[in-house]
This record gives sequence, structure tokens and C-alpha cells, in this order.
Amino acid sequence: MEYSGRNNYEEIEFKDLKGQILTQIEVDQINDTIKFYTSDKEYWMGHIQDCCESVYIKDICGPIQELIGSPITLAEERSNGTEKNTYDTCTWTFYEIANKNVSITITWYGTSNGYYSEAVEFYKKKKE
Repeated sequence: MEYSGRNNYEEIEFKDLKGQILTQIEVDQINDTIKFYTSDKEYWMGHIQDCCESVYIKDICGPIQELIGSPITLAEERSNGTEKNTYDTCTWTFYEIANKNVSITITWYGTSNGYYSEAVEFYKKKKE
């Protein structure tokens, strides 16, 4: 999401996907974003980069496109919290999302100098 377009979105919790029926999923591993679509909503998952941090999709375990067409039964976020190594901090964040057919784990990894956020953001596009 371009920073200028952020006003068109409201931050929500990942668990708000529960009960939704996805119609399309776009994974952009160049820009480290994922868009989820329903028939009337658009969701954006990613990290708005700042100065001294890096947050990216480390892995998607499972066939994410199989989430399309069936109600989401599980949408949970887990994190290891921030770990401090010699000079920097790092955070692993895991997103579990499932329907009756498949369970997917999206793993994000963030590092920073300890001052900047390593969090993944989840937004819903506001109705126009």
C-alpha cells in the first residue's frame, strides 16, 4: 500500500477475517504484501517501512489459493515477541488462516535496531 493511500484504509485485527468468504488472494513477494478480497471488501496485509527496519514474508506454508470460496473458520495471529540479539531485535509473526479445506501459515520476519516497529499491519479498505 502506498503511504498516500493509507487514508483509504482502516486498521483492523487479522481475526476479523473469520467468517469471510474470500474471492481472490494476491501475494506480492516483491513488496511483501498480501491482499485478500471478498465480494465487497478488500484487505491489505503488510508493513509500511520506515527508516531502520525490515519486515517481510518469510514463508507461506500451504496452498493459499485454496482458501478461496469457503468461509474462513480460523484467523489467528501469534508472535514470539521481540528478541534481542547483539545489535538488533527481531520478531517472528505467524498468521494461521483456515477454511474447511485447508490450513495455511503465513510467516513474517522483522528486524530493526530496536527503535522501529517490526509489526505486520492488517487493514480493510473503507467503502467509497
